[in-house]
Amino acid sequence: MKKTILFSLAFFAASVTGFACTNFIVGKKASVDGSVMCSYSADDYGMFQSLAHYPAGKHAKGEMVKIFDWDTNEYHGEIPQAAETWNVIGNINEWQVTIGETTFGGREEMVDSTGIIDYGSLIYLALQRSKTAREAIKVMTTLAETYGYNSGGETFTICDPNEAWIMEMMGCGAGSKSVVWVALRIPDDAICAHANQSRIRTFNQKDKQNVMYSKNVVKFAREKGWFNGKDADFSFCDTYAAADFGGRRFCEARVWTFFNMYSDDMAQYVDYAAGKVADAKPMPLWIMPNRKLSVHDMEMAMRDHYEGTPFALDSDIGGGIWDMPYRPTPLQFKVDGKSYFNERPVSTQQSGFVYVSQMRSWLPREVGGILWFGNDDANMVAFTPVYCCTAEAPRPYNTPGADNITFSMDNAFWVCNWVSNMVYPRYAQMFGSLQTVRDSLDNSYFAAQSEVEAKALELSKTDRQAAVDYLSKYTSDKADQMLDTWKNLATYLIVKYNDMVVKEDVNGKFVRDKFGLGKRPTRPGYPERYARELIKQTGTKFEVGK
Repeated sequence: MKKTILFSLAFFAASVTGFACTNFIVGKKASVDGSVMCSYSADDYGMFQSLAHYPAGKHAKGEMVKIFDWDTNEYHGEIPQAAETWNVIGNINEWQVTIGETTFGGREEMVDSTGIIDYGSLIYLALQRSKTAREAIKVMTTLAETYGYNSGGETFTICDPNEAWIMEMMGCGAGSKSVVWVALRIPDDAICAHANQSRIRTFNQKDKQNVMYSKNVVKFAREKGWFNGKDADFSFCDTYAAADFGGRRFCEARVWTFFNMYSDDMAQYVDYAAGKVADAKPMPLWIMPNRKLSVHDMEMAMRDHYEGTPFALDSDIGGGIWDMPYRPTPLQFKVDGKSYFNERPVSTQQSGFVYVSQMRSWLPREVGGILWFGNDDANMVAFTPVYCCTAEAPRPYNTPGADNITFSMDNAFWVCNWVSNMVYPRYAQMFGSLQTVRDSLDNSYFAAQSEVEAKALELSKTDRQAAVDYLSKYTSDKADQMLDTWKNLATYLIVKYNDMVVKEDVNGKFVRDKFGLGKRPTRPGYPERYARELIKQTGTKFEVGK
């Protein structure tokens, strides 16, 4: 009996990957070109990630799939393989179906520790077996209800070129092989988001076209004594995973900042996102944006650190001398027995990968679906194009021998982290150099897109496989280009900013003096704001004597 192994092509840290992720979603009438778009940042401390790939195939009856937990690589069991599976690259398949997630946890007693399917395996199984978002929802819920769901509460983004859905799911306890779930279609002219906090409250149980849910979603809560009102008043979030301070400040605040970029009406929800006003009005599940969004807008949203908002990280000394918009982990810490916290922005140093998925219904599927992909913190990388038909993960994104404790110069995750970890502690001093290279690459991809796709469309008229091969090679070439560019960036940064000075360069070429030596560097010293804070704390200790 043939067995297929299902697991992400990566090695993982022992902690739970999903507890720090962010998803943004855009309906087709809310985008500038009619694309359905969604984003995902897969975040965890010490996590290493590759770009998953599962080739399409036809499978004999009796073939089995071995299930390994996406977070821990623990073997859970095996299930029958589907008769036919589709090509999957990253979190998009050849039909442009895209699935992302964020973990909200919820009631711990609801986890089915005996279940076979974990949330990560559920994503990649559904991508291999689904042509539409609706079909993916059916596949995911059927698998969980058949084999048991061995994960905490999850919010899933499930999109195709025509529809965007949000689904929340939880198990029903050890040995139950049962789940409670609800899925809502996001209006085409709306944007939505979720970030590790359950967001679905009440839902129209009579709207069969735009709402799907398990038969037991209300009944189970009644049996447990968690809900006793009218069915129409049932709130999934409030019953199974009510938001506490952390759920609002660390999680819902990320939703708030995305909505705030495209709404004039989010000030009313600041108290809710801040988490300190118990009865503050919760945010809606989705909003109608005040303008339409592009891929570039989505990329920039994933790079956000609450700039210009009440949660901004640039007003205290937590960012160090050079105003780093990042904070050390863990999120909470104690001083003299009292608990404090760090803000948790969208862009975070512990990202394993990030993407913006673009799905276009008017194009042949091999051309229409693009995963704009980065293998590190969104703010610190360019988003390279990965077409959904790509037949093999580019080597920089799936490098033999590289893992979470094995560095490789051929691996995008490690080279990108090498650069970003140079920049983090001297952010204000060094980030501009990285940003220039990052944006130059991003702009080059957008500039080339129409020409590349025109050629692919021409090829597909007579030979679809030729179009697939062409786009696969283009995807691989751009990944290689990015990696080479980032290696050059790394060496440039170490020369330019070595020992906390700054060497002059012109268009990337360092300036020499009339004797042929490198020109004397400048010594920027403390930024004024930090210098003032230092003197405030030290008084006359460092005052120069007369």
